[in-house]
Amino acid sequence: MAVLTVIAQYLAKHGKGDEIAATLALHVAATRKEAGCIQFVVSRSGKDPDRFVLFEQYVDEAAFDAHRVSPHFDRYIENKVVPLLAERAWDVYTTVDPPPAR
Repeated sequence: MAVLTVIAQYLAKHGKGDEIAATLALHVAATRKEAGCIQFVVSRSGKDPDRFVLFEQYVDEAAFDAHRVSPHFDRYIENKVVPLLAERAWDVYTTVDPPPAR
């Protein structure tokens, strides 16, 4: 079964990067405790402190769906981060695995 990877890009409204970073740190801690979460990493641009990239991996689509309806997603992302964003984009990927050995 292919791992589900999500890459999200956030651009904060000018000057809101510190507030978003503090909230994302709480969200990272909660998300990493989810049963279906393999990896959840938030990175902040060194050139633009208002720009973030989120790298997320889940065991499957159901785990990702569960993440998106979790109480911490609602609390931190929908209610605190999203209102502070100028731009938000994300896409979902699946792993490309090598063929079985012969």
